Amino acid sequence: MASPLLFAHRGASLELPENTLPAFRLGLELGASFLETDVHVTRDGHPVLAHDPSGRRMAGEDAWIRDLPLARVKRWDAGRNFVDPAGKRPFEGKGFCIPTLEEALAEFPEARFNIDLKPRSIPDAAAVLRVLGRAGASRRVRLASFHSAIIRYVRGEGYPGGTSLGSSECAWLALAPEPLLRPYPPGTAAQIPTRLGPVAADSPAFLDRCHRLGLQVHFWTINEPGEARRLLALGADGIMTDDPRKVGPAVLSWHQEHYR
Repeated sequence: MASPLLFAHRGASLELPENTLPAFRLGLELGASFLETDVHVTRDGHPVLAHDPSGRRMAGEDAWIRDLPLARVKRWDAGRNFVDPAGKRPFEGKGFCIPTLEEALAEFPEARFNIDLKPRSIPDAAAVLRVLGRAGASRRVRLASFHSAIIRYVRGEGYPGGTSLGSSECAWLALAPEPLLRPYPPGTAAQIPTRLGPVAADSPAFLDRCHRLGLQVHFWTINEPGEARRLLALGADGIMTDDPRKVGPAVLSWHQEHYR
């Protein structure tokens, strides 16, 4: 059995401002197999790595990424609203900024990325594909989207890097009789919480179904080592966590204990 995958969710986002280059770097240093991140596209067509469509939560900027040119978004202080366990804001004014997709790929040329396409816009998805193509990075980047139409567009373009299932595809996976799923689904991974509506995804039956269909199963967002180990024991292929420092050793030790 291959070693289970550890995804640094938005980088090592429990310790550093999420979706920033320092958070990604720390995630890799802590043993992440993949950097999980999110993309939005600026008004002038630049994909940037940010979870939210606006700057309000992280940077205190009440504006939408899609409405601004890249130069404006790059001036946001992405560390402003990070709060540590003591209730302090240690990274405000420390130079943390929202990176472009292009910058992140260049900064970490060997890293594998798992990128969630947040916009519903096909032109925005096309902009991401162009950046990946220019960087020669497609085969080290899995693309995801909650919007099934967007991920179907990506597959229709012949994207070689693998895709996860969209929301409606996950629902179909959970609820449809298995004979109707063949040769469906078209993606390579189901990236899911432990419940899909009324269906418990953290069950041997569900995991076995996914594996019979050729899908890996990656659970999010798991920040407790014990929960990570429980899911791995059920057959999970990957764990997405905000805290790779704490969860990473649990994933590694579980694999070493069971597959020496």
